[in-house]
Order: sequence, then C-alpha cells, then structure tokens
Amino acid sequence: MATFRYTDPVLPKSATGRTAEAYAQMAEDFGIAEPAPLVALSPAPELFTATWALLRESLLVGGDDAFGSGGTTRTGRELVALGVSLANRCPFCVSAHTVMLHATGDHRVAERVLRGEQPEDPAQARLLAWAQATRTPQAPELVSPPFPQAHAPAHIGTALSFHFINRVASSLITEAMLPCNAQRFRAVRSLGGRTLQKTVRRTFAPGDSLALLDDPQPGPTWAAGTPIGSAYAALRAAATMGAGLLDEADQDLVQAAVAAWDGAHPPLSWDALPDRASRPGARLALLAALAPYRITDEDVAAWKKPPFSDHCLVHLLAYGAFTAVDRIESALAAHHSARFTKETS
Repeated sequence: MATFRYTDPVLPKSATGRTAEAYAQMAEDFGIAEPAPLVALSPAPELFTATWALLRESLLVGGDDAFGSGGTTRTGRELVALGVSLANRCPFCVSAHTVMLHATGDHRVAERVLRGEQPEDPAQARLLAWAQATRTPQAPELVSPPFPQAHAPAHIGTALSFHFINRVASSLITEAMLPCNAQRFRAVRSLGGRTLQKTVRRTFAPGDSLALLDDPQPGPTWAAGTPIGSAYAALRAAATMGAGLLDEADQDLVQAAVAAWDGAHPPLSWDALPDRASRPGARLALLAALAPYRITDEDVAAWKKPPFSDHCLVHLLAYGAFTAVDRIESALAAHHSARFTKETS
C-alpha cells in the first residue's frame, strides 16, 4: 500500500468529528475506506473534508441528478481524472483511475489509455485530450470543450479536483498503489476494478458532502449554485489559508512564478525555484505547484522545524498546489464564459 511521506495521517480508527464523518462517507460512496491522497490531508480536517466534497460531487455524483443535464457518464468522468493524472505525471493516480475505469466495465478503454493510446470512441478520445490539455492554460483544446454547457460543472470540477489531488499525492505519498507495485499487472487492475463495480454503478444523492463544510458558498460561475461549486469554493478557502505560512515576499514569488507558468514540466533546476537554505517555504510551495514529484526529504527538513507541524506542512503544500489549480481554473472559466456568451448571443 501507499506509504505516507513526511506526516502521520489521522486514520479512521482515531478520527473524530467531521473527519470521521468524511471517512464514513468515503467508505460508503467511494468504496475505498482510506483513499491515500485524501488520507494524506487528514492532519488538516478543513482540507480533508473539502477535497472529499469536491471529489464526491464532481467525480462520483457528476451531472446525472444534480443538474438535470441528461447525464455525464462515470466512464467520461474517470477519463477526465485519468487524463489530468497523466498530464501531471502522477503514477499513483494514473494507476488508481485505470482501476476505476475497469470498475465501470470499460476494460478496453482503461488498458488502451494506460498504453498511451486513444480510446476508440471519438467522443471519449476528445474528452481525454481535453483533460490532458487542462494543464496548459493556452492549449487550443480548451477553446471548445467536447461537452455541452450542462456538463461543465461535472467535467471541470473533476479536472480541477485531480489537479489538486495529483499534487497532494506526488508530494505526500509514494507512487505504489499496491504492495510490490502489483497494479502493474493487468489481471490485478481488472480484479481491483471488479471489486468496485457495485459502488461505481450506484446513483448518489447530490450535495450530501456539503454537511461536512462550514457555510457553503455558491462557488465560481461555471458551477454556481451546484454542490460542485460549493465544494470548490470550500477547497479554495481552505487551501489558500496556507499563504499565511509564508511572508509577503515569498507569497509574491510563488504567485508570480505560477502566473508566468505555461503548463510545462520544469527542468530539474530553474531560475524561479528558490534556494532551499534561504527560502525553504517558498521552495516547497512552488514545487507543490509545478513539480511536486521533485520534493525531497531535504526540502521538507529545511522548512519543517518547530513550531511547524504536520497540519502546517499539509497547508503549505496545499497552498502551493492550489495556486496552480487557480491558474488552471482561471483559464477554464474564461473559456466557459466565452462559450456561454457565444451560445446565448
């Protein structure tokens, strides 16, 4: 199983309050009692519950009942999660959502995408390409999303959920989803999917996760008034709290570097990356945003000293991760707004 790096998470047996309630909801609705990327956030309950809420309302519930949209499919939403995870080079999440595609019954699609091939269905191929392009704010694939306006909350919400979760996974857990990397074998992936089939095929009531949040807000325009919008707003509020762990100069550095980012994976060393010795907090936040898989033991040790705790580290990394998510969301929201204006004019 995944090994947690740098923190001691709060597991279900010792969880209380809303953390315990969220774990119970995960076991029931997700079919996975302890999804490792979310467990990694458990030292910060406000991040833990908001991330679960966004994942549940976008990936699990989607658009079928929440918006009267005529039905996004779980296969389509899993393709979005997988496409984003591929773009972000997150092996754990790629493995997990390949298994989840097997759970939908789309075994051939799961294995084709894992091999680097396109789905045979043109609509699925366009959706996967859109998801992979979301990492690059100026990508032409984003101009005309391959889904109707009614499906935007589910698909955009799923994409943004995994842009955040991928960064958490790459920062705070190891790459192996199963012992001995057993997910490398097709038979194991297929069997894992079959154990989740009943859960994946269920219909979920929209908005059940919002009881875990404080004062849910309407959220951004692409999902305003939906549970997905409220969950996104809650995650944004919780993640940006981590800015307070940096001084103003370090916040400016992180914000400027992400604003200038073109979606590419940076080289091993790049000019904007702060020095570990002099600006360790800014370095961690910027790595979490743009290259979380490059965070090292030395990077964490340079910053995580008393009085900083696991709660602080999770919040700092979440701040960096969400700075990148915000950059991506701005691009998706702009295309959504332009499309809506065009279709209603």
